[in-house]
Amino acid sequence: MEQWHAKTAKDTLEQLRTSQEGLTGAEAAKRLVQHGPNRLARKKDKSFAARLLGQLKDPMILVLLGAAALSLWVGGGEDWLDAAIILVIVAVNAAISLSQEDSARKALEALEGLAAPVAHALRDGRLTPVPAEQLVPGDVLRLEAGDLVPADCRILEGAGLQADESAMTGESAPVNKGALGPLPADTPLAERKNMLLSATVITKGRGLCVVAATGMDTQVGQIAGMLMEKGESQTPLQKKMGEISATLSFLCLCVCGVMFGVGLLQGRDMLEMFMTAVSLAVAAIPEGLPAIISIVLALGVSRMAKRRAIVKKLPAVETLGCAGVICSDKTGTLTQNKMTVVDIWTARQGERDLALTIGALCGDSALTWRGKTPICTGDPTENALTEAAARAGLDKNQLEQQWPRVGELPFDSERKLMTTVHKRPGGGYRILVKGAPDVLARRCRMEHTAFGRAMARNEAMAGKALRVLGVAWRDVEILPKPLDSATVEKELTFVGLLGMMDPPRPEVKRAVEQCYAAGVRPVMITGDHKLTAVAVAKELGICRPGDRALTGEDLNFLPQPALEEEVDKFAVYARVSPEHKLRIVQAWQARGKVVAMTGDGTNDAPALKAADIGCAMGKSGTDVARGAADMILTDDNFATIVSAVEEGRGIYANIKKAIHYLLSCNIGEILTIALATLFRFPQMPLAPVQLLWLNLVTDSLPALALGVEPVEKGVMDQPPRKAGESLFAHGFAFRLVWQGVLVGLLTLTAYLLGTLVLPDGGLAVGNTMAFATLTLCQLFHAFDARSERKSIFEIGLTSNPAMNKAFLIGMAMQLAVLLAPPLQVVFSTVPLPPRAWGAVLVLALTPVAVCEVVKAVAQSRGAGRRMTEGKRSLQRK
Repeated sequence: MEQWHAKTAKDTLEQLRTSQEGLTGAEAAKRLVQHGPNRLARKKDKSFAARLLGQLKDPMILVLLGAAALSLWVGGGEDWLDAAIILVIVAVNAAISLSQEDSARKALEALEGLAAPVAHALRDGRLTPVPAEQLVPGDVLRLEAGDLVPADCRILEGAGLQADESAMTGESAPVNKGALGPLPADTPLAERKNMLLSATVITKGRGLCVVAATGMDTQVGQIAGMLMEKGESQTPLQKKMGEISATLSFLCLCVCGVMFGVGLLQGRDMLEMFMTAVSLAVAAIPEGLPAIISIVLALGVSRMAKRRAIVKKLPAVETLGCAGVICSDKTGTLTQNKMTVVDIWTARQGERDLALTIGALCGDSALTWRGKTPICTGDPTENALTEAAARAGLDKNQLEQQWPRVGELPFDSERKLMTTVHKRPGGGYRILVKGAPDVLARRCRMEHTAFGRAMARNEAMAGKALRVLGVAWRDVEILPKPLDSATVEKELTFVGLLGMMDPPRPEVKRAVEQCYAAGVRPVMITGDHKLTAVAVAKELGICRPGDRALTGEDLNFLPQPALEEEVDKFAVYARVSPEHKLRIVQAWQARGKVVAMTGDGTNDAPALKAADIGCAMGKSGTDVARGAADMILTDDNFATIVSAVEEGRGIYANIKKAIHYLLSCNIGEILTIALATLFRFPQMPLAPVQLLWLNLVTDSLPALALGVEPVEKGVMDQPPRKAGESLFAHGFAFRLVWQGVLVGLLTLTAYLLGTLVLPDGGLAVGNTMAFATLTLCQLFHAFDARSERKSIFEIGLTSNPAMNKAFLIGMAMQLAVLLAPPLQVVFSTVPLPPRAWGAVLVLALTPVAVCEVVKAVAQSRGAGRRMTEGKRSLQRK
């Protein structure tokens, strides 16, 4: 990209083949054809059909479609309900995935919406309104306060020119701009004072500038390009579900092949074995799992919306739960994005009101009232002064009536002062001056000692990252002529210093403490000055002893491997560009951390998109940031992120509970058929239709009820799980297996009791007992899955009403199949004698008793370990 800030204005005009009189209409039209419209490019959207076909790449989707076809084939076209449910699940997942693909397109559309609709350009020597899209390099523009800058421009002339670049650079206060000479080529974006950036706003003054870059060649165009290049990354949950999908698909094929092959070797009926193997394969696939996860996430989205966090992408809910790093923008996210007077020092006692009066009158901010709340419009610094005076009971409107302005010397970046002249109520005039303290103090009548005190105080306030202005006054009887700096800004009486800053949000400090307690590292990334950023970070507790700060200029000389090596040493990054933000996010990701990125500006969009989860501000955030983000905080409150992390952890735990329940039950089903085949049972314990019914009854409502389990206490006292951590880590796989084996053995026990032991039994009774035991066993087992460590009595039998309803509905459905004569015929069941029902009930409740004993033993061991560690700790002390 051309370094226009490093060229003189003359060289810029020559290279662009234009002049300060602008272009002719004919030349502009020619260049429009050459350079194209001044708008951001977009990737061509795929057709709906292409996007829909793309969903078929997911192995789980392919398996589910196959399962639907097999269900219909096995049932002879009669088992349409199970197939219909599977197809609905596929459709829901496809719709969710398609909606997620729209995020990048929406972000780019928001970037396009930032373009100014009309600009005032010099065409054919006249100032002409020109649609922003038709601007070309070489156009000369006139801009004034309130204008949105439509392209990247080199300033040719400027008078008191200031621009709000917070959306592009993160700089909270307006930046002084002017027709300066060339700057070093490596000047950071935030310090290019001779340039105006597209999508920023002129807040003060006026200027003449030449368009240097349009469309995708602008700085905002570079951001758009990065958004287009960045693909959609998978969330940890999506990666884990991919692993499970592949494993289950392989397992199902193996089950089908092995069961069918073994049956044929044993001389069983080929058709019967094929139907059994296929039915088992369909039952072994928890086809409800993708839908259950989607529904659990959707319910989590609803709960998070009540906590003022709107989630755009369902997997983002879960991703927050494993966030290990939160990279946060400073301006408007950790701070209030509003300059505020926080410190007032006066040279003499009793002059506080005088200092505030000078600050309010020597400025152009306008004051209105909304009830008892002062509302100021104008320059943010002057707004802060006017509001501070108003809150002290000094209404600027009343002051101006008492002290009408009769003259002024606007602020000038060279002399660093602003002066206004007011008529005194008793006659004569009062000169009010504000500006840089060191410059102002030299124009005041001050003793050496007083000057030293003022400068020491100025340094102390600046050391706290405050923006400091000095105020002074002088009374004259006759208005000086000419009214210039030499005649007015001299022999002043120094009053004091006003210190301002963009203060931190009051609730953020507590949120930062909660982050550290939860093992989440907060990091500040800002375009603001290093001194200011570090001061705010220390006040909030983000920057702790031993932490370091880094600037964008430092990052330019730090290779990415070195940054990845030392990224955990830096708590603050200042004066950074969008590219730097991307590097920081990627460096943390390279260290295996799940990264959340918060921000509100256009410059945050690429990092928001690159992060594992992007959190945009709903109130102060730009459309670009909201479009690129996964989640939007409606209250712009950093503390809301902590609540979202807690909710995310709870949702992940619930998803894991649902997976635990479904897979352990399916292991029981597979083991039942596998052992029956291996040991040459005269008849399969479960008929194909019973397997499919099991699949419908136990894979739906109980699993969904686990998804709405209340968040367990202490979830925020644990460190975040690692991004690459297996879903089956920490003994999860072992629990699945032994509980699944237990369910399978209990089912076989019921079959053998009904077939061989009970005096009034037989194959039909054994089959019915196995069917009843397996179904009821799974329904009871859903209560065990509510917590990995806590007893069901500890968490409360009634604390999850959804589970109780799911259990009762499932029980009613199963009893109907077992007791209603018409359904007995359909599902190959027979009436059971009382003894058989007693055995079924005991066997079905066994997993609950066993799991309760295991949890009690685990809790006892855990308490013992904690006691031992506590004693050792006391001994060391």
